[in-house]
Amino acid sequence: MRYLAKVERASFLGNAVLQLLARQVDDYLWERLSQEKSVETSIALGVGDGAIVLVDMEPEADKILAVEDVVPWLLTIVEQFLAQGVTPEFLTQEAERAEQWRQSLTLESQEVERRALETAARRDEIQELERNLKTAREDLDQREAEFLTRQQNQE
Repeated sequence: MRYLAKVERASFLGNAVLQLLARQVDDYLWERLSQEKSVETSIALGVGDGAIVLVDMEPEADKILAVEDVVPWLLTIVEQFLAQGVTPEFLTQEAERAEQWRQSLTLESQEVERRALETAARRDEIQELERNLKTAREDLDQREAEFLTRQQNQE
């Protein structure tokens, strides 16, 4: 797991103490740690106290695998996001737009479902009317046949 850490106590011979500040949850998702946590490493650091570094640690243990300079990572963030004008306000607006779009799609989906139910109900009504019409037509044909038979018998 990757962490952003502050060097609390550094030694060029090792035994540095790092304060973990945030951890990487996903490629572009980080969360700030709610509790301060310090870890010790025997890796020799080329930075002094107060420096910010990236730390790779084993997920289950507090064993530090590697410590990297934060500058290249930070410059990548500047190039990918800040140079494009991605500000907190922009992200908030985009999140609001996405939520409005999601709500709009939900309403449209509900409307489509309602129309589908109405169409199914109308289809059922039409089928029932067709059955009734067929029955009435058969009844009418039978009465007509009876009437013609009676008329022929009377002549």
